[in-house]
Parts: sequence; C-alpha cells; structure tokens
Amino acid sequence: MIKDTSSQRKIWLGGLRALIGVGALAFLLWKIGLGETLAVLRTADLRLLGTAFGLFVISLIIRAVRWSVLLRALDLRVPFGRLVYLYFVGAFFNSFLPTGFGGDVVRALELTQDTPTTAAVGTVLVDRMTGLLVLLALGLGALPFSAPYLAPWLVWLLVGVAGGGLLAGALMLEGRVLRRITAWLPERFSLSGSGFLGRLYAAVTGCGWRAIVQALAISLLFNLVNILINFLCGRAVGIDLPLGYFFITAPLISISLMIPVSIGGVGVRDWTVVALFGPAGVNGNTAASMSLSMYAVSAAAGLVGGAMYAVEGLRAVQRRSGPVRAGRRGNHEDTEDTEAFL
Repeated sequence: MIKDTSSQRKIWLGGLRALIGVGALAFLLWKIGLGETLAVLRTADLRLLGTAFGLFVISLIIRAVRWSVLLRALDLRVPFGRLVYLYFVGAFFNSFLPTGFGGDVVRALELTQDTPTTAAVGTVLVDRMTGLLVLLALGLGALPFSAPYLAPWLVWLLVGVAGGGLLAGALMLEGRVLRRITAWLPERFSLSGSGFLGRLYAAVTGCGWRAIVQALAISLLFNLVNILINFLCGRAVGIDLPLGYFFITAPLISISLMIPVSIGGVGVRDWTVVALFGPAGVNGNTAASMSLSMYAVSAAAGLVGGAMYAVEGLRAVQRRSGPVRAGRRGNHEDTEDTEAFL
C-alpha cells in the first residue's frame, strides 16, 4: 500500500510538472503570437542547428571525462564508455520524462551498480557543481564587456546569483567550515558524522583539490562549448548579438533549468530566454524560437540516449532470462532484487 501511494504521488507530481511546463509555454506563445513564432522557426538555419547538435554530443563526452577524473580520485574505475552512456541516458530523462528523478539522479542511481552509493551520488554532485561554478565565473568575467546591452536589473541579478553561487560552492568544496557548522546536529543531519550525509559529504570532499582543479579545467571547456551552442541556436533564428552577451545569459538560463516545475525546462526556459534577450532588443517571437531550438537540440540527444537505454534494457532482460529458466531459485532471487530496487 505504501509503495502504491508513493507511485501514485510520483505520477501526480509528474503530471503536474508536465501541465505547468506546457501551460507556461502555451501562455507565452499566446501572448507573443504562435503564428509569428512558427514563422521564425520555419526560417531557422538547419546547418547551424545541426552544428549545435554535434557540439551538444561532444559536450556529453567532455562531461563524461570530467566525471571519470572525479571517480579516479576516489580510486574507482568505471569504464569510460559506461560514463558516456549514462550521460546520454541522463539527457533522455532530463528532456522527456515527467519523473521525480532528474538526469543527475538517474546517473547516480545507475552508477550505484558499479560503485558505493555515497561515491556515486557524491561525484555526481561535484561533477555538476564544478560545471556550474565555472559557468558563473564566466558570466561575471564577461559582465564588464557586455554592460551596454544589459538592463540594470539583469546586471544586479547576475551579480547576486553568480556571487552567491560561487561563495556557496567554495564553502561546499572546502569542507571544514560546513563540518564545523553542522557538527552539533544529530548524526543523520550532520556533515561530519558517520551517517549517510556525513559519508556522502566525505565523498564530495574526498576527491581532493587536484581532481577538483582538473574538473574545473574540463568544465571551462564544456561551458565554452555550451555557450557556443546557445550562440548558434540564437544565430539560427536571426539573433545578431555578440558572443559576450551569451556568456552573460548562459548562467541564468542554466539555473532556470534546475527549477523542478516542468519537464526538460519547457516553459521555464522559454520565459527566461524571452526576459533575458528582450532588453537587448530581441523580440519575443525570436527569443522564444531560440529557446525552442535549444530544447530541440538537447531533446535530439535525449532521443539517442533513450534508444541506448531501451537497447540496454532488452539486453538485460535477455541476460536474466537464462538464470530464470535454470530453476525456481533464480526466479526467486530476481524477484527479491526487483523488490529491493523498488
């Protein structure tokens, strides 16, 4: 009964997220004009979008390299091909499924088959954190060069978000301060104890500064590719702004995708892009077309990941069918494993 209730809650929450995302996008298109937005999309440069897709695939491989560095720092050896596979699968879950599991959570959950749970979750957290920290730093660094294009509210928003994010990330990676702050808490909530959070935080800080620096360097390359993807999607629909403006907007767009109220950022990202590019003179239809193009690029990679996930699932079923035929004991063990996973 508890499992049924939990499953029903996840289904309802997933449906609500889908409804919010689609509703937000529909309201935006109604406000700015669906016909005008479709007209912009029909004139989009498919060569530029194809290039953006290729770069997105490359970005998944770059991120897999970063993840591998962090895992090796913990003395964990996971085949590089599996890490690339998990990143493609994560792209699928991020883009399409109305589930409580984001792509990062799915990657961590899948990796627990190869590594301890705390190591899997910890490296995924550091993996995401290093990427975000570099992106925030790039946004701040480009701010002085793009100030003429920005509305005052956007300048202060970027300074607040980037400054706060960099400070929080530095405290998280430093380790000692947060351990001292939480030392007085019960063990289950303390980052310095032997509970799950304590062991998880040990994995986060256990990567070491050498691996962290390497991950930050790889994140720099990834974020430059990511910004170029945004730039190409903008160019494809006719946005003629300098590359520096995309350095400013990329952090805020990425952060908007972390808000768990829709599927694949649909609706949330679109409103964010329209709000960010409006002050630079980009009309709503063109900005919305850029946002939809960005989603199309990531969703195309997600479809590849979904196909890979389906093939791997079929192979797993075939591998398990042998032991099941061998006798009743194998069937019982499979049932127990399934129940434990659920």
